Amino acid sequence: MKKFTGVLKILVTGGLGFIGSNFINKILEEFSEHQVVNVDSEFYGSNQKNVQKVAHSKKYSYFKGNICNHDLMKKLINGCDIIVNFAAESFVDRSIANAKPFFDSNTYGVFNILEIIKNTEKRFIQISTDEVFGSLQSGTANENSVFNPSSPYAATKASAELLIKSYVKTYNCDCLITRCTNNYGPQQYPEKLIPKVILLAKQEKKIPIYGNGRNVRDWIYVNDHCNAIIDVMKNGNSGETYNISANNEVDNLAIIKNILSIMNKSEDLIEFVEDRPGHDFRYSMNSEKIRKNLGWKEFTSLEKGLALTVNWYLTNVEWWKELGLNVLTSSPWKT
Repeated sequence: MKKFTGVLKILVTGGLGFIGSNFINKILEEFSEHQVVNVDSEFYGSNQKNVQKVAHSKKYSYFKGNICNHDLMKKLINGCDIIVNFAAESFVDRSIANAKPFFDSNTYGVFNILEIIKNTEKRFIQISTDEVFGSLQSGTANENSVFNPSSPYAATKASAELLIKSYVKTYNCDCLITRCTNNYGPQQYPEKLIPKVILLAKQEKKIPIYGNGRNVRDWIYVNDHCNAIIDVMKNGNSGETYNISANNEVDNLAIIKNILSIMNKSEDLIEFVEDRPGHDFRYSMNSEKIRKNLGWKEFTSLEKGLALTVNWYLTNVEWWKELGLNVLTSSPWKT
């Protein structure tokens, strides 16, 4: 089994997206001996500006392509040591409107990768989500808790996990799964809650919140998540799954009010709107395993992370202005 030692070539899928690009930037800035190959389909959430700091590095190369493309992925995988799969459709609202792209990327794309690596010694890291467990009224999910996905998005991610487990058992593949709670930070596509609130508040526009706003999520700063993935790559045991959470369970209304406070904006901007179908009330995961076995811990408090995130969006106006603001609708699941 290859470990994260020496000079390694890492294939990152979906590396122009939010978490993938933060991961690439971190690897090339902090582990300069390694090489990164980035493959991205350049769908709506991708942005070349996300990796502009490393785009001209001799340690970085880029290919436009989809993880469902068998020939391309076989070529790229054969030239790399480790595959880290960030490529995914991830917005629940979009999965309600049209589930097929989620199956294609999140389930079939993973199947395609597994078929390529099943007779190799490549290490495969799958980036999954706490949403596979569905809504928890009480308690917290550990690595072995029962899946209970509520949305097509969550179901496709759960399906991918089951496929991976079967390939580990049947073909002895060197696969690991990480499940993370809600990420936030620089370069997140503004359809997601935190950047959406920041951009609407900056323009003094109404901020829509589903239902009564009491849905609870655990929030983790993206850099802390990337550190956890690196720990899993370096020292994770093959076939294992690791939950990643930051112990920041906060309801959506509190998050919005916190952001408005940082920006010195009125809470009168908040507007309660129709809830989306199947909206999970609460996500919660226990991350004791990765903390105890791999020594990971988060370094960014929610207060500090939100301040850093607000500052990034306010000082990088050109990054988000070119995206257009059609993603800031109140009920995206309807469209």
